[in-house]
Amino acid sequence: MAVLSEDEVREALADLPGWSAEGDSIARDLQFPDFRGSVAFVVAVAMEAESVDHHPDLDIRWNKVHVVLSSHSEGGVTEKDLALARHIQHLAPPE
Repeated sequence: MAVLSEDEVREALADLPGWSAEGDSIARDLQFPDFRGSVAFVVAVAMEAESVDHHPDLDIRWNKVHVVLSSHSEGGVTEKDLALARHIQHLAPPE
């Protein structure tokens, strides 16, 4: 799968509120009412990620989750990362 250019990533992120480019990755911070909400979100992301053979970086800090997506095997952001980011948008709490 081809690595997307900076322009392609920037264009895709326009449709993904809260996401930003972070080096050769895309990232988003989410906040939940409590630790249980954070963990439930991470489990839901993990189930989807595993089903598509993708393994995001997920950092839980009580009621906050930092998500980082990158196709490490390709060396940057690919359509696979954007597809998972779109799925995460549906799981994310309303802002």
